[in-house]
Amino acid sequence: MRKVYLDHYAASPVLPEVREAMLPFLNGYFGNPSSLHSWGDSAREALEEAREKVAQLIGGSPEEIIFTSNGTESNNLAIKGISAGSRKKGNHIVVSAIEHFSVLNAAQTLEKQGYEISLVPVDGYGRVDLDALREAIDTDTTLVSIMTANGEVGTLQPIKEIAEIAAEKEVPVHTDAVAAAGFIPVNVGEWGIDALSLSSDMIYGPKGVGALWIRKGVRLIPLLDGGVQEGGRRGGTENMPGIVGMGKAAELAGEQLEQRVEHLSGLRDSMVERLPATVDHLHLTGHPSERLAWNASFVVEFIEGEGMLLFLDGQGVAVSSGSACTSRALKSSHVLSACEIPPERAQGSMLFSFGPENTLEDVKYVLEVFPPIVDRLRAMSPLYAKFIKERG
Repeated sequence: MRKVYLDHYAASPVLPEVREAMLPFLNGYFGNPSSLHSWGDSAREALEEAREKVAQLIGGSPEEIIFTSNGTESNNLAIKGISAGSRKKGNHIVVSAIEHFSVLNAAQTLEKQGYEISLVPVDGYGRVDLDALREAIDTDTTLVSIMTANGEVGTLQPIKEIAEIAAEKEVPVHTDAVAAAGFIPVNVGEWGIDALSLSSDMIYGPKGVGALWIRKGVRLIPLLDGGVQEGGRRGGTENMPGIVGMGKAAELAGEQLEQRVEHLSGLRDSMVERLPATVDHLHLTGHPSERLAWNASFVVEFIEGEGMLLFLDGQGVAVSSGSACTSRALKSSHVLSACEIPPERAQGSMLFSFGPENTLEDVKYVLEVFPPIVDRLRAMSPLYAKFIKERG
């Protein structure tokens, strides 16, 4: 049986070059970069080299990079840290309705502490309503956080325009670029933003390491106390193997950006164009053109995502779904709900997320095995039986 992994948004493989770069720091190079001896010197040099590579990927300065444990920590540090640093100005935060839960839940935590939170709506494609954003920002607003791209539906946001709107009222902007960095050109200076979150595993680096870029001069209150690491902004001994791996992954992402986008978008377009021709009552979610190269997301009517996911796994295909049955929260995707996709359709969500090892043969295989799965599940679906009966 063919094995096809199409769940790179959940987890991606570590590139061979990245593993090779990490190995010395899992063996002989075990020094602490804070130590004042030759072992520490070697580690410190590697730490700063990785910082420079990550900064280069997004057009920032190395001293503005803070290494974290993952994208979730980066988002929490940005939301909570910047808000705490600006508390004297106000207590109002603006986020979009489709943010990752590491942003939404961080905002909810602050709401319990007396902050006011505004959720900016999106259109049916998942694009932020810029007029609503402009209206939401007021004199008490201390932070706007809008993701660069939504990994679930693939839609890209107009971050530069968002930053321009916020700049009119001198409000800092944070963007969660976890799903996008390494797959679209990123330049924090040109965008005019103030903070940006990254995660190593999305760019084929190791898990357990991320980064937050924060513009020099933006006040940030640390989440973790206990050390002077990362310029006093994130205490704790640095994860040197992970950081070195992330640095190498960032370097490769910058060098290979055009080739990766060409490869991944070719697979995405093939799936987007051909799958609806093989399965009826299937709808693309997200923006049709302004979307991530690796993302092909759909909703399939009359059946649930859990059934499709399990049957595809039985055929050797790994995918993900935002249906309630596949969510530990036992509720369907807040992203699809914000895009005003009816709950009965959202239950049939399916995300194919491509990676560097995928080929057009993988797409062809899915096109062969997926339609019979849909037919089988619909044959057991009372919703589909009702639809057929009413259609007459």
